[in-house]
Amino acid sequence: MTAATTTAAAATEPEGGGKLDPAVVKTALILIVGAMAVVFDTTIVSVALRTLSVKLDTSVSTIQWVATGYLLALGIAVPLSTWGLQRFGGKRLWMFSLAVFLVGSVGASLAWNVGALIGWRVVQGIGGGLMLPVMTTLIFQAAGGKSLGRLVTYVALPALLGPILGPVIGGAILTHLSWRYMFWVNVPFCVVGMLLAWRYLKIDGEGSGGAGASGGSQEAAATVPAAAPTAAVKPKLDVFGLALLAPGTSAVLLGLANAGTGSGFGHANVIIPLVIGVVLLVAFVGYALRKSSPLVEIRLLAKRSVASSSSVLFFSGFSLYGAMLLMPLYYQEVRGATALSAGLMLVPQGVGTLLSRTVAGGVIDRFGARVIASAGFAVVALATIPFALAGPHTNEWQLAAWMVVRGFGLGAVTMPVMVAGYVGLTKQEIPHSSVLTRTAQQIGGSFGTAVLAVILQGGIAAHPTAPANAFHAAFWWSAGFSAVAVLLSVTLPGVARTPSGRDGA
Repeated sequence: MTAATTTAAAATEPEGGGKLDPAVVKTALILIVGAMAVVFDTTIVSVALRTLSVKLDTSVSTIQWVATGYLLALGIAVPLSTWGLQRFGGKRLWMFSLAVFLVGSVGASLAWNVGALIGWRVVQGIGGGLMLPVMTTLIFQAAGGKSLGRLVTYVALPALLGPILGPVIGGAILTHLSWRYMFWVNVPFCVVGMLLAWRYLKIDGEGSGGAGASGGSQEAAATVPAAAPTAAVKPKLDVFGLALLAPGTSAVLLGLANAGTGSGFGHANVIIPLVIGVVLLVAFVGYALRKSSPLVEIRLLAKRSVASSSSVLFFSGFSLYGAMLLMPLYYQEVRGATALSAGLMLVPQGVGTLLSRTVAGGVIDRFGARVIASAGFAVVALATIPFALAGPHTNEWQLAAWMVVRGFGLGAVTMPVMVAGYVGLTKQEIPHSSVLTRTAQQIGGSFGTAVLAVILQGGIAAHPTAPANAFHAAFWWSAGFSAVAVLLSVTLPGVARTPSGRDGA
């Protein structure tokens, strides 16, 4: 039996109740240390744009490019991760992406004007765009398709901790220190992450005594699966595919970002990028379907697990990411909270998300992604309704309690949908699924944020003296999107019940 066949068989066998391999857990924890830099950076910067516009004496529309430039760089870098893994291997690409993110972070902290800050944020985006799909790919490859539900509790840890600590750290820095210190928060994670990867991760295809485990025992080295071919076979970069996919994704993200910061979707700076982006993406799909080894294997969308998880991740942007925009704005605009206070108000949601990690991860393997995700979206919808009814003086402890419930639902949604995208895949297919699901999540998150931002702006324009009414409308829409997501979750695979690895019906 070949290695690929063995991997495929492992990826499709029922997920029993065995313990996770300690080597897999070690690999996950090593990679998570570095990934925390990206998560903290994203959550911290999200609460800082208003402060940055004042400190750098520029308009909100200009400072928004601090976030938009980062987002566009992500769109360019994510598709490169599949080729990078095959060409350079997991350890080298992981350390490179951490180094790029580190350089971008230090540069952003030293930025002399808004243009320099935007430029260094683009560098950060390239590092982050490579880092996140590489982390997911290496962890799921190491697991060999076994106990994915329990494993994803480790993979999702950065996303769960970020909403708790990021806004608080960002608010504290903006209140008591210079904004430049926001970017130094990333430095320890990048440095420690690179040291751990250099010390404990093996170079792909390397024996137990290789450089990756230098100075340590065989058991001390975490094994990164062979994501790269032998040195004699170096895959060529699909330049034409990259020329279609990267600008296509970036153009769509740019149009959506402009829609969220402008007055709607009916403007040239929104319509033109969206049209160009969609045309390029359609062209890439046609090209990839004809090519034997495309940059990203679009044919994986024929698999139910990949297609359903990608569609749910796309639509989850409306209910999850859009509401993440609304929450801090609600506390600042309606309740008059400072950046630090708004960050503290979001902590209960992060606590609920973290609590769900201990529950949802252990039952995904037993009940399947379909049941857990549907229940999670229902909880998110119900817990959003109180904010659609809240006013400037609603008891903050009641809202905090609902934030805990809402966070619990968010965590329950994130983990099973992530697992669903890798059910029944071989190691060679996992990097491609990482790109497809990550891209769907990016575009869906931007789309959801833009739609809710337009709804909010329209409500504020209609009720300039009563901003609470505008937030009520936006939160009702968010709750409605979550309810629709419950229906979409029915398409996710159920629990595997047969050795053939077929999804439950």
